[in-house]
Amino acid sequence: MRFALLSALFCLPLFHAGCGDDKNNDADAEPFDTYADCYDDHANEESLPVDQAIVVCCIDHPIGPDDANIVCGETQQDCEDYVDANIGDDTVTEGEITTACADYISQRSM
Repeated sequence: MRFALLSALFCLPLFHAGCGDDKNNDADAEPFDTYADCYDDHANEESLPVDQAIVVCCIDHPIGPDDANIVCGETQQDCEDYVDANIGDDTVTEGEITTACADYISQRSM
């Protein structure tokens, strides 16, 4: 009985840390000066797919001098407009931005 209680006492915090809510870890997210810097880091340095790099930068990273967390806006159109104006990569298509922003909206509401 003691062993079970001790195990639970030590394992429960580890389990919670491993399965906790990532939305509360924004303070740990690397900030970027610009959205283009974030996108470049994830798409080119880490080789994430275009849509995934867009979503990661919209959701996970503070952007700009004010470390804004939600630079991509409240709606899909806000996202498309922001990303199109700030991505800094002429090879990204409108279709890729539209797809990524739809994914951003659905993930943001989770």
